[in-house]
Amino acid sequence: CRCYVEDRSSKVAWLNRSGIIFAGEDKWSLDPRVELEKRNPLEYSLRIQKVDVYDEGSYTCSVQTQHHPKTSQVYLIVQVPPKISNISSDIIVNEGSNVTLVCMANGRPEPVITWRHLTPTGREFEGEEEYLEILGITREQSGKYECKAANEVASADVKQVRVTVNYPPTITESKSNEAATGRQALLRCEASAVPTPDFEWYRDDTRINSANGLEIKSTGSQSLLMVANVTEEHYGNYTCVAANKLGVTNASLYLYKRVLPTLPNPFPG
Repeated sequence: CRCYVEDRSSKVAWLNRSGIIFAGEDKWSLDPRVELEKRNPLEYSLRIQKVDVYDEGSYTCSVQTQHHPKTSQVYLIVQVPPKISNISSDIIVNEGSNVTLVCMANGRPEPVITWRHLTPTGREFEGEEEYLEILGITREQSGKYECKAANEVASADVKQVRVTVNYPPTITESKSNEAATGRQALLRCEASAVPTPDFEWYRDDTRINSANGLEIKSTGSQSLLMVANVTEEHYGNYTCVAANKLGVTNASLYLYKRVLPTLPNPFPG
């Protein structure tokens, strides 16, 4: 806060809403952050280090000269960068649930809060303020949500929340195949689900285990049924079952017999 006097004989003081800060060279304030700044004999400025929001308000430099008293008043406005103080934890919900995300921030001026779904389209939810409500959440609405708190003082503060949406399995691919006897065969089944589905394979009503030339390999959303050496009894209908805690679904696949072409004898007789 700048203040200047007309001559060295002037009586001068700094005051704020709490009372006298300096009277002449005498410091009345107990605040160690406050000091006088006198870069020339006629300057009587007030310096406050590490300004806090509680320092905001009116400051008065009172000068009593030989001719007339005068005052100089300045109003200190304290600006504070935006800072997110509280944000929802990562959550796991079932598809169709209602979700409320919370993001609270401090700053001066009051920060503007915006939400954004971190997808390739990056939809922004303008004007949602602290709360983002998603009614009947879908699997496409899973992922990370970014909260941004911004004012004109400094760079925006940004934090993220991960929303995981559970949903029951749906078969996305079930591929039948054909194989010749004596060859290898492969049946593939893929399912979309959260949590990751468990797979089972059936032949008629009998569950298949990895044994007797059959092997099941399930990784993530895909399951493979492999036949090492196809015989006549392997041909027919198979069922792939995908299940998680929210539901179960199945698909029918078929292993067809492939007849290899026979080449004519190049040396008849």
